[in-house]
Amino acid sequence: MPSANAADAEERTRDRVLSAVLEHGPISAAELGEMLGFTPAAVRRHLDHLSRHGVIEVKRASRAGAGAGRPARRYVLSSQGQSTLGNDYLDIASSALRRLGEMAGADAVREFAVERFAEMERRYAPEIELAGTDITARARVLSAALSRDGFVASAQSIDAKAPLPAALSSVQLCQGHCPIQQLATQFPVFCDVETELFSRLVGVDVRRLSTLARGGHVCTTHIPTGRPAAVGASSPAGPGNPDEVSNHLQERP
Repeated sequence: MPSANAADAEERTRDRVLSAVLEHGPISAAELGEMLGFTPAAVRRHLDHLSRHGVIEVKRASRAGAGAGRPARRYVLSSQGQSTLGNDYLDIASSALRRLGEMAGADAVREFAVERFAEMERRYAPEIELAGTDITARARVLSAALSRDGFVASAQSIDAKAPLPAALSSVQLCQGHCPIQQLATQFPVFCDVETELFSRLVGVDVRRLSTLARGGHVCTTHIPTGRPAAVGASSPAGPGNPDEVSNHLQERP
């Protein structure tokens, strides 16, 4: 029987594997081993344990340029794994928002979401403004701020290749964790308002490609970088804006 110290070390190692899957998934066992410095056998032991407990799951993905072979096994956090990261208050919040919607209508729920994200905008805006008008720099500052708040974010530059014009280059902003995922599943307006917030912060129109709330493995926001940011953010969109078009256009991977 393993000692208490050995069991603690095993648990800490497993937490490292889980954190890497959360931040970098979908990711293969080989990539995890290389990233963390573990042997293939050690990585698979921890992955098998996490899979048995329903915290992670396998996503089959075809290799680019590969033939008709078996799709690669890549690991992502499961819905159960996302829910274990802290959402005890969500049942109460969901009930309260449903009641708010019944009593005051959908606009009241949207107004609540706008107010929730206003505090985030107040904190993030000064940091992002220091990055100047370069969209990529602003997106990276936004990513760092989101990670600091527990969203496990990353920003990856996508350069347009010839013959496509450089103006089509972009940044993909990904969030591996959403503290209000279950709430956003029931009330997609939270995703809409967050997307509008990102657009104001980086200074360019953005588009949400996928969300955890709609079954994606990460929240992904497409940020075009072909022109400078429009400095001077507009005020948050209020409820009932007749020109508002939802960009909650997610696809299931």
